[in-house]
Amino acid sequence: MKGFDSTKEYVASEQLMASVNVAIALQKPLLIKGEPGTGKTMLAQAVAESLGKKLIIWNVKSTTKAQDGLYMYDTIQRLYDGQFGEEGVDDIARYIKLGKLGEAFESDEQVVLLIDEIDKADLEFPNDLLWELDQMEFYIHETKRTVKAKHRPIVIITSNAEKELPDAFLRRCIFHYIDFPDKELMAEIVKTHYPNVEENLLQNAMEVFYAIRSMRDVRKKPSTSELIDWINALQLGGIPADTLKSSLPFVGVVVKKDEDLEVVRHANNL
Repeated sequence: MKGFDSTKEYVASEQLMASVNVAIALQKPLLIKGEPGTGKTMLAQAVAESLGKKLIIWNVKSTTKAQDGLYMYDTIQRLYDGQFGEEGVDDIARYIKLGKLGEAFESDEQVVLLIDEIDKADLEFPNDLLWELDQMEFYIHETKRTVKAKHRPIVIITSNAEKELPDAFLRRCIFHYIDFPDKELMAEIVKTHYPNVEENLLQNAMEVFYAIRSMRDVRKKPSTSELIDWINALQLGGIPADTLKSSLPFVGVVVKKDEDLEVVRHANNL
């Protein structure tokens, strides 16, 4: 099987491509950390596109339990059907709905499974998935059926480092931290979205952008996605490149907190 490479929409560093390909070769989940907006979620989309595979996304919330990813037994629907005399109520399997992990296991072809923002759930959530991710199977008690993965999915897990993940879970993962792009890589990323961006505009916008990120009192550092949005706004507005530093047009696209806006304006004497 060919390895993962950058796509037209996603520019990956050599180190990131190597981490993805090692995780695939070793058949281990790839745990991705990094600042918000550094492309963690988009990585899974890029891997699926690069390898020509279907992407299944499991969005984790604070209320998410590991069981949600396996299957759900819809007792309410079964009770409702029973009250109205629907046929097949005795067939419990009709009321078993597979979760995202179950879908990945049952797929006839290998898929890419994204478990997005795993640190949003409670501390037990990662540990509760250890068996399923190790053995690639789980048991449905209601139907006494074991669901085994037809093909081991490529598992990509993202974390914003809001909580420490358990050591037992970390031991089973390949880990990669996505560093914030330097100017050279950032220019390449922007050009994947806007290949015809005017060079002077790009360089001036990046200079202002990185200057804002370097300000010690700015609490929410602007992300890659916000720079891309800002450059789009500047292009649509026809803003001259040489006015960016003096007037900071559309700065609200980049700076999202009132206190940060005050810091930036004060630094630029606006």
